[in-house]
Amino acid sequence: MSFYKKLPGLVRWIIAVLLVFLFVMTAYRFFFFFKYNPPGKPFSGSAFLMGLRFDIKFVSILGVVMLALCGLPFVNPLRNKIAKKIWMVLLSVILIVVLLFYVVDYFYYDYLQQRLNASILNYSSDASISTHMVMESYPVFKTLFVVLLIALYAFYIFNRMLKNHPATELPKRKFSIFYILFFLLLALGVFGKLGQFNLRWSDAFSLSDNFKANLSLNPFQSFFSTLNFKDTRPDIKKVRAAYPEIARYLNVQQPDSVHLNYERNVVTNNVTGSHPNVVIVICESFSMYRSSMSGNPLNTTPYFNSLCKNGVFFDRCFTPSYPTARGVWATVTSLPDVLGDNNRSASRNPEVVNQQLIINDFKGYDKFYFLGGDPSWANIKGVLLNNIDSLHLYSQENFKAKKLNVWGIDDKNLFLEANNTLAKQQRPFFAIIQTADNHRPYSIPAGDLGEFKKVNYTDDSIHKYGFENIDQLNAFRYTDFCYQQFFEAAKKEKYFDNTIFVFVGDHGIAGNASALYPSSWTEQRLTQEHVPLLFYAPKLLQPKLVHTVCSQVDIVPSVASLSNLSYHNNSMGKNLFDTIDNAAKYAFIIDHDTKNIGVVNDRYFYLKNLSTKKETIVSVTDNNPVPVTATTDSIKNNMAKLTTAYYETARYLLFNNKRKY
Repeated sequence: MSFYKKLPGLVRWIIAVLLVFLFVMTAYRFFFFFKYNPPGKPFSGSAFLMGLRFDIKFVSILGVVMLALCGLPFVNPLRNKIAKKIWMVLLSVILIVVLLFYVVDYFYYDYLQQRLNASILNYSSDASISTHMVMESYPVFKTLFVVLLIALYAFYIFNRMLKNHPATELPKRKFSIFYILFFLLLALGVFGKLGQFNLRWSDAFSLSDNFKANLSLNPFQSFFSTLNFKDTRPDIKKVRAAYPEIARYLNVQQPDSVHLNYERNVVTNNVTGSHPNVVIVICESFSMYRSSMSGNPLNTTPYFNSLCKNGVFFDRCFTPSYPTARGVWATVTSLPDVLGDNNRSASRNPEVVNQQLIINDFKGYDKFYFLGGDPSWANIKGVLLNNIDSLHLYSQENFKAKKLNVWGIDDKNLFLEANNTLAKQQRPFFAIIQTADNHRPYSIPAGDLGEFKKVNYTDDSIHKYGFENIDQLNAFRYTDFCYQQFFEAAKKEKYFDNTIFVFVGDHGIAGNASALYPSSWTEQRLTQEHVPLLFYAPKLLQPKLVHTVCSQVDIVPSVASLSNLSYHNNSMGKNLFDTIDNAAKYAFIIDHDTKNIGVVNDRYFYLKNLSTKKETIVSVTDNNPVPVTATTDSIKNNMAKLTTAYYETARYLLFNNKRKY
């Protein structure tokens, strides 16, 4: 207490004001908990602690602003009477705004079971109806009257605080040290935690419980985190118009255009009761045209190519979009990420973080996710922990290997440490391993350069076969080396023979593939989404090369079927091993940079620009223009209908695939 009294009066006054705001926020969180806590759910100290961190983040921002403004003598309320009056009014107004946010948040959650978010702005389109509904449903005037009373009392409290914190005179050096330390403390509060990334809304969803996550958020965090996504919500009229088309495509068992039912229930009779393990490897920037499987003369992935010859290999697999965050999303949720642009991926939107996943139908399985770096990027951590039951998430801090670069530990050690963990499991497991070395800065550990030999080619050859430089090519080759190290270790373990390994690229890389594929692949940027897809289980699957078009979203439904599991599928993914479904196969693609959406099949790629509405159809089998005939017109029209239906349905499901089971 004696130390506190030694602080400058201005610092003590700001601290006192911030504590008032912190008290209000904490009081509301207790009220929210006792009002909305599900029956039987115990008090959550972790949720309140996380919530306190979010509240500290907000008040710290206010504190930084106050400290900066009061650094000017004529704005300092302890030294200027006019400034004192202005601050009394200003702080009262800020408190009113805070209280109104919490009031709206309370009623919004009561109505939709969601914390306040930017979708509330959509109600402005029917402002009159929305206003009348609110007025008739909630005690608006009584609530506003209470807010006004609290604000008046706060005005009195803020005034008393100023009187109790007179200006103090300190030696100039001591004065500066106190202010610098206070600013750094506030800055830490704004950042929210020690680490590579600041405190984000996704940290709330790392609590692995949807109510705890919502309890810990404050309305400022949820509202401003979603404000950038306000234009991404689906158009329900377009969704309904698209329903018949997409219901046929997905083979919906009980079509219902009124309630928009997309669910397919898959029931299996597994008489043996045994289930294989699943290991899905999401491979960084694993472009098909750069690999040996495409016939690339640089022979960059000879080991993986040998695996493909002994597994079920799909050489026409496409990711719905680019970059990594969207690839992880599509793989895990079996839904394409069609939101916003490259800075507004679905993983960054709190409104869609709650998803029903087929992964959770792997009952009796232990779930693992291995990532060499920090999982906080693009808010992936929140998506994973909030949606995958009892997930064991391993990141750079959980591994023995040292960090190689900004992406964490190297892929070889990531594979080996993941293998060591999986080898110890006594129950079936579902594991995802996400690699990163095939990415700038293209680091290769010095300790591996004895066994892994770099190559050197002329620039002409490098550029001709799809690479920008020799470092990029060697990094691509190093991933193949890492796959080999992983399998040589895994083959020694008991789990290997009863495991389905799935390898897929998180995305491709746009580049010149004209030496290997028709020109449309380069000109229409198909190389950016074209990736290898391998299902490898020598004891369980017969080798097969499949030329049929497929998508990243099909992976989890397929491994669920291969694992003899009954599961609920409310996604856009289909079982690639379904021998009954003989319908034409398509892969949906969205390029967020060019604003193009489209579908590709075995012969054509149709795309439409969302801005200009321009339509294009090109051949993916040769360089000849698509002839204008009644047949090709019919094909184009069918692909156009499916593209629109797929896009509108994907937008809808991102917001309406809430967990039921």
